[in-house]
Amino acid sequence: MHRVVVLVQPVQSTFELGCAVEVFGTVRAGIPQYYELEVCTETPGPVPTTAGYAMSVTRGLSALAAADTVLIPGWSSVEAPLSDRVRRALRRAHARGARLVTICSGVFALARTGLLDGRSATTHWARAAQLAADFPQVRVEPDVLYVDHGDVATSAGAGAGIDLCLHLVRQDHGAAHAALIARHMVMPLHREGGQAQYAPPPPPADALDGLIEWAGTHLGTPLSVGDMAAYLNVSPRTLARRFADQLGTSPGMWLLSRRVTEARTLLEETDLPVEAIAARVGLTSAVNLRRRFRAQVGTTPGAYRRAFQLS
Repeated sequence: MHRVVVLVQPVQSTFELGCAVEVFGTVRAGIPQYYELEVCTETPGPVPTTAGYAMSVTRGLSALAAADTVLIPGWSSVEAPLSDRVRRALRRAHARGARLVTICSGVFALARTGLLDGRSATTHWARAAQLAADFPQVRVEPDVLYVDHGDVATSAGAGAGIDLCLHLVRQDHGAAHAALIARHMVMPLHREGGQAQYAPPPPPADALDGLIEWAGTHLGTPLSVGDMAAYLNVSPRTLARRFADQLGTSPGMWLLSRRVTEARTLLEETDLPVEAIAARVGLTSAVNLRRRFRAQVGTTPGAYRRAFQLS
């Protein structure tokens, strides 16, 4: 039996803890139980949660000594230091071969052990810049659902924590067993770790004298960088400089990103065929849309629609 020990700390996110419980600790009729789950904390007793209640945790850090997987769900606040006792316990567990896994902001605790130094990791897109600033020795990947190195694994926001947990089940016991658990949870069967987090696009800047709004209404036309420069009555070089200064990107990359963003909206909100969506956003063909969409979003238009269509 594979032992999963969840390390909780005040103030504990109940949803992220629940992700681990649902995948590793819930007994389901007709599905073999390959995991046993325990919860521990540094100081046994009541542990405050983000839901406003305290939960009673009876096991201390000694539980980590027998863990095959140590899972760290997000705690509040992420700026809280890691005690020497917790740091040593996590490093000892890793040294003897335990797999260390984080969900969402739990990566901040793992980063404080030094075990992510020189390695890639991820977290919720809203925390990625903070993680990179606080731990420059960690290679932060802000646009993926999870990163698995085998001995350590990190996930993005809480929903991606379920994806990572199901991925680990698939690694441990095969795709068929992971699919059984996913079906009982009414979850997508498999989302690749490299798939994008679907962070909301930044609000359009209006400092470009109305160009952003104008270009957004002309996506279905053969709009070019030259057309955008002509709208402002500037040279393409001047336009590129203004985009770099104000938006941190090039006009061509902004236009492509804007077209893919509009395609995402149409995939979510309409039943239009991919070919029609490609024409409407100015990407000319379904083949071109699929290529550009996968490059930017990390999945296909069809898979995105199945996961996120609103109706």
